[in-house]
Order: sequence, then C-alpha cells, then structure tokens
Amino acid sequence: MIVDLPDTNTGAINKKIVALREEGGAITLGRVLTLVIAPDTEAVLEESIDAANAASREHPCRVIVVSPADRLADKARLDAQLRVGSDAGANEVVVLRLSGPLANHASSVVMPFLLPDTPVVTWWPDIAPANPSQDPLGQLAIRRITDATNDADPLAAIKSRAAGYTAGDTDLAWSRITYWRALLTAALDQAPHEPLESAVVSGLADEPALDVLAGWLATRIDGPVRRVVGELKVELVRGSETITLSRPQEGRTATLSRTARPDALVPLARRETKECLAEDMRRLDSDEIYFEALKGIDKVHYS
Repeated sequence: MIVDLPDTNTGAINKKIVALREEGGAITLGRVLTLVIAPDTEAVLEESIDAANAASREHPCRVIVVSPADRLADKARLDAQLRVGSDAGANEVVVLRLSGPLANHASSVVMPFLLPDTPVVTWWPDIAPANPSQDPLGQLAIRRITDATNDADPLAAIKSRAAGYTAGDTDLAWSRITYWRALLTAALDQAPHEPLESAVVSGLADEPALDVLAGWLATRIDGPVRRVVGELKVELVRGSETITLSRPQEGRTATLSRTARPDALVPLARRETKECLAEDMRRLDSDEIYFEALKGIDKVHYS
C-alpha cells in the first residue's frame, strides 16, 4: 500500500501512520532501529528504498527517506508518502520530500518520526557530507553509512572519509570487499608462512572498493602496494609464491591462482547494495580496521 500526503505536516503524517496501524495492522511496532536515508537526488531514491526493504528482512526497522524536492522554491513545503505492506518489505517507509527553505532543515523534519528507544542509522546513498558525524542528520545517528561508489569522484570521496572519520562511520565500499578480504586472508594462512613482499590491486579506476582494499593491504605489509587500472585482480607476492585472485568485471566466479598449485574456482559475485547495507546494519560499534584501511590509502602507489 502506498499513501500520498501532498503539502502536509509532520502531525498529519503521524496521525496517518497511527490510522494505518489501527485499520489493518499494516504497520507493526517490532522495530529494532530507525534507518534514515538521505539521497541527494531522486535518481537513487527508489534503488535505496529497495535495498532498505531487502535489508529490513534481517533488521526490521522504520525507514525515513528525506529528499530535497525543489530547493529553489520560495515557499516551504512538505510532501510525504507512506509505504506499508508489500511495498515496504518488513519495515515501514516514510518518504519526505522537502521544498524551499525546509530543504535545509531535514533533521528537524525527521525527528518526529524517529522510533523511541531504538538506535538510529543514517545512510547517504550518493553524495555524503565531508564530515558525516557533524551533519545534522549524522548527529541523530550512532551509525553513519556512506557510499563513495555513487559519488561524482569516487576516489576523492573514499580518500576524504579518513579526515572526517568518527567512530560509527563506514562506507559500503568497505563491505563490498568483505569476501575478497576473507579469501585473501584464508590463502595467506596456508603454507608457506612467509611475509608478503608486495601487492598489486587492479581494476576499474572509479571503483573505490579497490582503493580501500589496497589501503587495507598497505596497513598489513611492509612492501609496496600498487593500485593500477586494468583487469579485476589482486596479486600478492611473497618469497616462494605469488597468489592471484581474479575475476571478470561482470563475472560471478573468481579464480584463485598460486605458484606451482592448481587453480581454484570460488564464487565471488559483486555484492549488491542490499547485501552491503544489511551487513553494515548488523554492527553499531566502531570499525577500527575500516579506519586503518582508509589511512592506508595514503601509502598506496597509483599508476
């Protein structure tokens, strides 16, 4: 069910939420958190809601989407939309479109809809503030999620995350490489147990997940780590062997190659946004390894 409330106010929206609950139990109260989504444009709004709906099956929540509609309008206006039932996964979705001066006061509009006694997670699916924890919407949250992949300059975006980092920050670029990090770690745990001498991370130039992967490697080896543009692969070099994990750009199966050993095929599809979001909503504490990986990007050699 989708209910539109044009040119409305927060009081009327809350009354409609209560009415929907009383009429058919369409909105339940068993929510573990509030997820605030702050897209900068309408382009990613529906994709973000779909990802949140999928993640809600693991984390039942109230989703509040706050999006600028017409920033240049002279009159402040609030248009709302409520989504429940099959249109909202296992959550309830409140879409708030702000026009005019109201577009600069998103946090004030969001506050009446925050669930009491539950943690708040804020997610910027495209353009994020330079310092998420100091942004008014970020100040409401104990977990702040960004996504450098959708930024106009992904590399600059992921590099900037370190300067504005506060405990509780993370980026979906980090969770996109969870399985890559796990496979590489497992490979290194096998004999011969020699230290790494160097590493190469190769792939698309505008894939920040690879930049943060290179930063993670740079914090764990003494040798050089290079980030190059080319086929998608990670190459780890140590004394007696070279380990290579590679995958076609659009493929779902990767090849793990090691010197003097047969190749191994492993499932390694690109993680969808909904999977990454669900992972980042599992933990609400500080991710120190992510912060170290961000700082490690400065040690990476680009060519």
